[in-house]
Order: sequence, then structure tokens, then C-alpha cells
Amino acid sequence: MDDQSARLLGIEPPIPPRIETSGVEFIEFAASHEEAEEFGKYFKAMGFSPVARHRTKEVVRWRQGDINLVVNSEPDGLAHSFDIVHGGSVCAIGLAVADQQAALARATALDIPRFEQSVGPDEWEIPSLRGVGGSLLYLVEESTREQMWAEEFSVELAGETQWLGLTRIDHVAQSMRYEEFLSWLLYYNALLDVTKTPQLEIIDPMGLVYSQAVENADRSLRFTLNGSLASQSLTSRFIQNYFGAGVQHVAFASRDVFSAAEQAKAAGLQILEIGPNYYDDLEARFGLVPELVERMAELNILYDRDGEAEYFQFYSRAVAKRVFFEIVERRGYDGYGATNAAIRLNAQAKYRDPFSG
Repeated sequence: MDDQSARLLGIEPPIPPRIETSGVEFIEFAASHEEAEEFGKYFKAMGFSPVARHRTKEVVRWRQGDINLVVNSEPDGLAHSFDIVHGGSVCAIGLAVADQQAALARATALDIPRFEQSVGPDEWEIPSLRGVGGSLLYLVEESTREQMWAEEFSVELAGETQWLGLTRIDHVAQSMRYEEFLSWLLYYNALLDVTKTPQLEIIDPMGLVYSQAVENADRSLRFTLNGSLASQSLTSRFIQNYFGAGVQHVAFASRDVFSAAEQAKAAGLQILEIGPNYYDDLEARFGLVPELVERMAELNILYDRDGEAEYFQFYSRAVAKRVFFEIVERRGYDGYGATNAAIRLNAQAKYRDPFSG
């Protein structure tokens, strides 16, 4: 019996299972040509290369390891509208899914709205869902993604960037009003095959920020959600000036965070500066050797440890004081360096006019 026949008999068909994903296939940035140049400076300093241009559109693919960043400067369409409202920022996230049709069936059963726009001749039609703050969540079929990239981005570019050893997208952090926090947590938990981490309270210089993550079993997909009731917290200021919820930062996984930081610094990346008091406390708290602490201080690298597991991280300043980037190295560590969040927020508070970085 098919689903339509079952409904005629008053029998509701079972909801398809939650969507299994192997991670983030791409992150798309909406940007004017001027903003695209600014993003390009940051991407190059972080070791990304512009490898290809869309065959018919003003869209460029940047790549490093398994990370794909797409900068969309089309003069019309959703990305253009998104840029008008929010400025240069993340307008879409592509998820790699094993079964695109099953994923769409799950979204339909949950009444999650789809987004559709005109597709040019011979262009790939990638289904998308409405996501946080009006952004899109694309569903990319794993079995055809290489073909998609080859056919859609067929104009090769000669990138000369020195890769930094970044391997994949570690996590994506989204900020929203606290009133939306539980709704978007439910959205991800109902749609995707993920679990929730415990909710944390992070001390911002201007008030509390509530943070919680959703992640799949192998941690190839991680979203962190942040909301605050304090009107002057970093999260709230981002929402006020960004005109809604959205991606506040993207974290990239690194094989060697020290090498990445040294190369990024040499390439001109604006790295968030961490005060010296942090490192004085770090040496005493974890019993780290002075030489390691000195090197971390020189490169503005933050540190956390859970048993024998270690976490190293550093941040960029924000592009146009809007979206910033994090580079991390995990040595058996599963968290997000929550103990360092207040340190990062304090450092960013120096640049609080008007956004974050």
C-alpha cells in the first residue's frame, strides 16, 4: 500500500527516519564584489585557494582539504537579497546526505518549508530547506557530489595559495534570539540524526550566553547554537546589527594548529589578540611547560584539556565585523573549549563597535 492509499484509509504512513549526513559539503557566502574581495583576503591568509568559477554565474569555489567555501556575488537571487539585508555573510550550508529523496521526505513530513528558485539550462537542481535566519540548508547527494562540482564549477582558476593543513569544517556556530533557541534546537534534532550536548552558560562581559551543540555520531557534523537574554552581549549585538539570526563563526579543523597559526600570521590574517593574563593562569592551571605556553601566547592560541585529551584553538578578527573564523586542533578532545569562551568574548569586546570581531 502506498502512502496516498494509506491516507485515504485514515492510516498515517510512518515518518521517514532522521537524515544521516557525513558532514558539511560546503558553506556559501553572500557577498558584493567588494565584500568578496575582503573574504578572499581572509581565505587566502587561511590557506584556501580559489580553484574554480561557476560556468555561468558570479560564484567562486574556494577549497582546502575537504573544505569548500562558495562566494556568491550574483546580482540577483537569494544570495543577493541576503546580502542586501545582512551584508556579506553565510547564506547557505550544504549537507552531504546518503539519500537525498529520503531526506526530503523527512523534511516534508515535518512541514519544514523548501526553497525553490529558477534553475538555468543544464544546471544542477540541489533541493534546499529554509534554515536559521532565512538561510538555506542544501541537501547534496553524496554519490554525485564530485560530478556536481565538476560540472557546475567548470571554469578553473589558478590558485597560488599555500595550504595551511586545514582538513574539514569542524563546527558552525549560529547565534539567535534566546526565544528562538529551543525552536532551532528542535529543528536540527528532529530533522537530522544528531544528539544534543548539555546546555552551557557562558559569561559574556555584558551578560550570560546560553550555548548548546548538536552533533552526529562520528562528529563530522557539529552545530553550536548560542542565545542570550542580555541585550548588550556579543550574541545579542550580532543579532541586532545583523538583522536576525545567522552564522557568527565557522571553525576549521587543523592537523597542526601551531603551523597554521604561524603561516596565517605571516600571510596577514588578523588574529584575535588574547591578553597575557590568560597565559599566566594557563601555566599554573594545567602545569604546562613554560616553552609551550610562551609559544601559545606568541600565536594567541587558546587551550583546554579533558583528562589526557587536548584542544588548541585560535580565532580571526571578523570580516566587516560580522562573521569570524576559528582554527582548531583536537587531540582526542570532543568539546568546544567552553572554558575559553569567556576569554574570547572579553577579547572581542575590545572591538564591539558595532558587531563582534
